[in-house]
Amino acid sequence: MSIQLVTHISIKRFFDLFLCFIFFILFFPLIILISILIALTSRGPVLYWSSRIGKSNIPFSMPKFRSMYIDTPLLASHLLTDPERHLTPIGLFIRKSSLDELPQLWSIFTGDMSFVGPRPALFNQDDLITLRTQYGVEKLVPGLTGWAQVNGRDELSISAKVQYEVEYLQRHSFWFDLKILGLTFLNVARRAGVSH
Repeated sequence: MSIQLVTHISIKRFFDLFLCFIFFILFFPLIILISILIALTSRGPVLYWSSRIGKSNIPFSMPKFRSMYIDTPLLASHLLTDPERHLTPIGLFIRKSSLDELPQLWSIFTGDMSFVGPRPALFNQDDLITLRTQYGVEKLVPGLTGWAQVNGRDELSISAKVQYEVEYLQRHSFWFDLKILGLTFLNVARRAGVSH
């Protein structure tokens, strides 16, 4: 492993931990409020722990605020025949605003995720996992956001998504990560490219 790559990984990890601390302080009141609203408006736990595929195809549990009812099938939301039917009273809002992703600060803190990288695949997304492995994308730590997310997110086909992830694998750097984070904030503000 080159010194340049080790330095990049160290800077990225420090930046992740620094941002985790800042975001937790900033969003703590909102995290408490969303937790209360979920508990009051639907039956079940506040957090949904999703089985995801991490770096080197190693599974891990990723927390999200629960936006769907507890009897919803274990499928990616865009594969559900009528996703709105499964959403809780505040589910659509927290998904559209990406607030359901806030608990993933925990996964970033533990090192299972980074702020920027390919979104972690569901354990049953075999086609996506296979394609990522074929192109070497599985070597990356999955992210809260990524190059594919700012270029279409749920609107992209699996092959198009992986092509963006390959581009990120080839180009990733601290400055590229900052660009992706900036574009992510713009997309969230516009609520762009999010399916129900």
